[in-house]
Amino acid sequence: MSTPFNDFTDGSPDGGEDRQRRGPVMIVCFDGWNDAGDAASTALEHLALNWDATPLAELEPDDYYDFQVARPTVRMVDGVTRRVEWPTTRLSVCRPAGSDQDVVLVQGPEPSMRWRAFCAELLEHVEQLGVQTVITIGALVGDTAHTRPIPVTGTAYDADAAKRFGLERERYQGPTGILGVFQDLCVKEGVPAVSLWAVVPHYVSHPPSPKATIALLNKLEDILDVGIPLGALPEQAEDWQKTVSEMADEDEEISEYVRSLEERGDAEIDLEGASGDMIAAEFERYLRRRRNDGPGPAGR
Repeated sequence: MSTPFNDFTDGSPDGGEDRQRRGPVMIVCFDGWNDAGDAASTALEHLALNWDATPLAELEPDDYYDFQVARPTVRMVDGVTRRVEWPTTRLSVCRPAGSDQDVVLVQGPEPSMRWRAFCAELLEHVEQLGVQTVITIGALVGDTAHTRPIPVTGTAYDADAAKRFGLERERYQGPTGILGVFQDLCVKEGVPAVSLWAVVPHYVSHPPSPKATIALLNKLEDILDVGIPLGALPEQAEDWQKTVSEMADEDEEISEYVRSLEERGDAEIDLEGASGDMIAAEFERYLRRRRNDGPGPAGR
C-alpha cells in the first residue's frame, strides 16, 4: 500500500485543470543491478534538484524489501535525535522551467520480492495520475571506451517511437531487472513506455559516472523536448575522464585495451553513424531542444 504526501491534482501552480488536460511523464529508475556507476540514480537526483521536486507518495517497504539486503539507515536530526529511514520507492513531482507538463520521478532500491505485485502497485499510480508516457532509465557495464561518447541504447513501445527518439535498438536477451519487468507491464496495459540504458565502461564501473549521467540526461531532453540544465556535470565528467586516462596510462595492458575499444567504437560509428538522415535527425533534435529551453537555462 502506498502512502500519499499531497494531492497531485491540486498542487499544480497552474491549477488542477491543467494537469487533467495534459497528463504527466513518469521517469523511473532503481538503485542496484539496474544502475552501474550510479549513473541513472544520479540523473534522477539531478532532475529532482534542478526542477524542485516535491514528495508525492511512497510504497510500503515491508511488502517488497528484505531488510537484511536493503538495510534501514539511522540518521541524526538536529544533532540530537536519531531517526530510522526505511528503504522504499518514493514518488515526487516537478515541472521543468518553460514546460506545461509535469514530470513524476520514481526512485528506490530494486525490490527484493513480489515484483509483479510491486509493478502492479506502481502501475496504479500511473493510472491514477493520468501518466501519458513512462520512461525507465538505467545503466549497465559494457565494452566501451571512457574517452568516447557514452552509448545510450533502449527500446520503445513501437518502431516509430524508437525512430523518433533516436534510440539504438537494444538486442539484449537474458535475465532482466525490475525496469524490464515494469516496462513490459506498462506496454501490455497500453501505457507507452520507453527504456534508456547508458553503457558504462566495465573497467571503471564504480560510481560516480558523470559522463554516463550526462548521456542519459541528453537523451531525456530528446524525449521530453525540454532543456535540462547540466550544472557542474560537464566539469565533473571532464575531471573523471582525465583521472581514468591517467590511471590507464600507468598500466600498459589497460592502455592497450582502451585503444582497442576506441578503434572498435570508431569503426562502428563510421559504419552506422555517417548517414545523412541520422545527422539531420540529430541536428533537428538539437535545434528543438534549444527552442524549448525557455527562460533560465543557467549552468548549461
